[in-house]
Amino acid sequence: MGTEWVAVGLSRDLPAGVAMPALWQGRELAVWRSASGKLSAWNDRCPHRGMRLSHGFVRGETLACIYHGWVYGTSGSCIHIPAHPDLVPPATIKAETFLCVEAGGVIWVGAAGATDTPPEFAGYVPLRSVATQADAAALAQASGLEQAAQGLLGSTAAGGVCLILSTSQTKTTIHALAAKEADRVALSRWLDGVVRRAEERVLA
Repeated sequence: MGTEWVAVGLSRDLPAGVAMPALWQGRELAVWRSASGKLSAWNDRCPHRGMRLSHGFVRGETLACIYHGWVYGTSGSCIHIPAHPDLVPPATIKAETFLCVEAGGVIWVGAAGATDTPPEFAGYVPLRSVATQADAAALAQASGLEQAAQGLLGSTAAGGVCLILSTSQTKTTIHALAAKEADRVALSRWLDGVVRRAEERVLA
């Protein structure tokens, strides 16, 4: 199972032509999908003035900053500056990039040079993502699930479930996967209860 990868979202939540913010090991990222479906994950700051690139516009195979419109290709390099249309942007103007792949309906981000591959959870399908102030320990206690390398895994009355956890200093994002035979509606309600109980423990 991959140890150098962090789940940042579910594939179905990021359609082509959309950018979204994400967290990876405490770093703020802009994750976006081009018109052709290519995924990219960058530091969420434009190299020009530091505006969040996750607020930008995806146009074809490029991402444009919402502030001054600087345009970046999928490699992260700036390819167009609207205020200087005849200028070829220097190669040094480039967003910091990270590895970004999909596996099992989950979007994973890894550091450059990662030597393993993201985990795949055979027999499970994406359910939904939820953000909470509860930490992993509180979620484990509230859910009754077993600890796994990427989060929590086990069975409920509604069926099997895997909770992939991505943590930061202020929140935990849960990417829930359901066993294919599980009752997804009941499992989604169960997840709401887990989050509520975990947050009650944290705030008590």
